Parts: sequence; structure tokens; C-alpha cells
Amino acid sequence: MPGIDATRPFVPLRIAVLTVSDSRDLATDKSGATLQERIEGAGHVLAGRDIVPDDVAEIRSVVRGWIAHPEVDVVITTGGTGFTGRDVTPEALEPLFEKRMEGFSTVFHMISYAKIGTSTLQSRATAGVANATYIFCLPGSPGACRDGWDEILVNQLDVRYRPCNFVEILPRLDEHLKRAKAQGASA
Repeated sequence: MPGIDATRPFVPLRIAVLTVSDSRDLATDKSGATLQERIEGAGHVLAGRDIVPDDVAEIRSVVRGWIAHPEVDVVITTGGTGFTGRDVTPEALEPLFEKRMEGFSTVFHMISYAKIGTSTLQSRATAGVANATYIFCLPGSPGACRDGWDEILVNQLDVRYRPCNFVEILPRLDEHLKRAKAQGASA
């Protein structure tokens, strides 16, 4: 039965939050605030929080900076996952993914379908791994952020969650790079 193993110690992760929006600032960013509240409430560390417009280059620049920083374990974006002309978060970030996390989108849509029905089709929620950092792209509503965090991420980003979780494999995400260096390849 899945759940928290209380005999294991909690390991706080460093999580950065990026809101993608042409119309929000920190004072009006309810989705980013929802994620920050949940991240800190779970015992993790907010490693950064920013807002950028729906622009591929700006989104990619901020996330590239975070995934290059050894003090960021996870990046969560909110916004820009729809189908309008300005929704470009997947286009900005999926090219960075070394590995795609197909199951994240599937599970997110299952949860979303139970709450909003077929309207879940309007989201292109996605996730992957880049530079040994998890990246999760959620829709831009506080409800979608609550669903993504409360139903998926709070468990998978907790090392105590059984039968398995993302935290326990975090140190192995870049083992292909370590193996190359061990064989004398240049970095």
C-alpha cells in the first residue's frame, strides 16, 4: 500500500517556481503563491521564484539558469501550457529535457479529469529531467497547481513515500555524466 514511511527522515529539496504570464506580477500571482505555500508547508526550501512573460527565450533562460545551479533540485513552472498562440512553456522547456516523464502528464490528466472533466484536454502539462534537475510544467491556475502538488508532487518529492519516489533517484540522474568523466572523457 503506498504511503509515507514515518521511520525514514524527511529530506528537504530546493525547489524553484517560475510563473509564465503576460499579466501577473508577484502581488497578483496566485498560482506561484499556491506552489510556494505548499513547497514551504511540506518542509522544502524555496530556491527561487520568478515571473516571465510567455516568451520561449525568457522562459528557457530562467530555467537554464536554475538547472545549472547546484542548489536547485526541482523546477516547477505554472502557466503557458494551453493552446493559445502565447502558450509556449512546453516549446520552451521540452527541448531541454534529457528524459521525458510521460507518466506525469498522464497522471495529471487523470486527476484533472476527475475534477473538470474533458476540459483537462486544454492542458499540455509536461515534465522531464534536465541537468539532473526535475522540471514539472503545470497549468496556470491555482486549482491546477493544487492538484499537481497535492496529488502528485507532495508524495513523489518526499523520500519517505513508498514504494518509490523521485528523491531517492535524484543522486543518480547524472550518472551518465559521471561515467563519461570516469572514462577520461572531457566535461
